[in-house]
Amino acid sequence: MPVPALTTLLSGLVDYAGLFPPAALDMPDAVREYTGYRGGAHAWMLGRFVLPVARLGEFEHAADPLLPRNPDAAWPLAVLASADLAETVQLVGEFNCRPAAAGAGAAVVDTLELKASTPAEIAMVVPRLPTWLVPYVEIPLNEDPAPLVEALARHGARAKMRTGGIAATAFPTAAEVARFIVACTRAVVPFKATAGLHHPLRGDFRFTYEPGSPSGTMFGFLNVFLAAALARTGADERDVVALLEERHPAAFTFGEDGVRWRHRLFPPDELQRARDGAISFGSCSFREPVDDLTALGLL
Repeated sequence: MPVPALTTLLSGLVDYAGLFPPAALDMPDAVREYTGYRGGAHAWMLGRFVLPVARLGEFEHAADPLLPRNPDAAWPLAVLASADLAETVQLVGEFNCRPAAAGAGAAVVDTLELKASTPAEIAMVVPRLPTWLVPYVEIPLNEDPAPLVEALARHGARAKMRTGGIAATAFPTAAEVARFIVACTRAVVPFKATAGLHHPLRGDFRFTYEPGSPSGTMFGFLNVFLAAALARTGADERDVVALLEERHPAAFTFGEDGVRWRHRLFPPDELQRARDGAISFGSCSFREPVDDLTALGLL
């Protein structure tokens, strides 16, 4: 295992979204990959399996031979809601009841991901959800997200930001991401991120796995989650932007006393408090983050 501070920073961090671009695996391949990762040396970094609600039946068929029969070892799932919220909740509830049958494979949906672009939408949608689902609401970053984050806080929901995609236009600016992180920190709203975070550190990479794919600047997941720790110290958005834009591996050191970014030390207890609010990120690849961390000598 790596040093405790890095373990704290990375534990359960990667929600596996192999069904989504650019990987876009079919369901049997995605569930086989997730099975392998759950049994691998880096399973401690793995979070939920992410899928659209419309594909729950397909998942059940493909995954059943691989699922544990012990409910205590159930696979955790995060489901993307459809436009019909009532139908989504019904499908998820029915799915969660089936493992109670003797000998059934164990998987449970405990997280629902949906979108909203106004406080009114949040007020309309979140109260309709059952308490056994943890809602993550994806909000736009192109305008000040504080009113939306405050609405999420009032209704007990969590926030989600999109940090990239398969085209340059899908990537927000570092200032927009910093503004989101600071708003969530001030409102005490936990958040997750999705897309464009395959690599530990900020840099220029190809957007897809296709030969000749366009490339551009991507955020690093170490940058993003350390930025959440920095925001918790009361740092202003300019300092958070500087951390988000840091590209140099030598600027980060990982030791028994914590994680250091240049002159700033984040002790393990500080990282744990940050992770209580910065929960995870969705990635269509689990192997790529692991391989990059290994190449940096961190795993």
